Amino acid sequence: MNTGERYQRVIAFFEKERPIANSELNYRNPFELLVAVILSAQCTDKRVNMITPALFEAYPDAESMASASAEDIFEYIKSVSYPNNKSRHLAAMSRTLLQEFGGIVPDDINQLQRLQGVGCKTANVIASVIYNKPTMAVDTHVFRVANRIGLTTNSKTPLQTELTLTKHIPADKIPIAHHWLILHGRYVCTARKPKCMECGINEVCKYFTSKLKAGNRNTETDK
Repeated sequence: MNTGERYQRVIAFFEKERPIANSELNYRNPFELLVAVILSAQCTDKRVNMITPALFEAYPDAESMASASAEDIFEYIKSVSYPNNKSRHLAAMSRTLLQEFGGIVPDDINQLQRLQGVGCKTANVIASVIYNKPTMAVDTHVFRVANRIGLTTNSKTPLQTELTLTKHIPADKIPIAHHWLILHGRYVCTARKPKCMECGINEVCKYFTSKLKAGNRNTETDK
């Protein structure tokens, strides 16, 4: 099976089995998603969703959060990972968003990365989820799943993975493909114990095929 065929099979599977796929972060507008994604770095979506209702009630927009100190914000987010850094990022991000963009979350990747706490991955998430742009945010799930299946080959960095995926996935499918890979990695192709026998694409997965071959070799050796 060549690369193009593997992509076609994987995309066809997800289109059939998961025609709707969205972020598991709770948000009501672009500003809330931006804040939630910043908070989600090295933290679970479940934890972020637990603390954002009170945070958004206190600071529903860039203007209100820009008027808060990092110490104020810290009290609402102290249960997430790295709360000191994130509280400073949120305070500074909100001020920059208000001063440079009038409180409106930009749709441009470069402009997004001018905001404190926003790197390439976060910018790609916002551009994809909010503005439906063909940008592929590569987190640990996307990186792992793409390599395991064989959508990428020996990819060493998130950027390499991003470039390969966006090269082979049709542009109009990239926003939802981001969620396909994340959710697959979160619930099926897990880091420690992937549920290969439950996976609907194991027949095209290089990782699963290599396990089968290894198992057959061991069986033959035992005979």
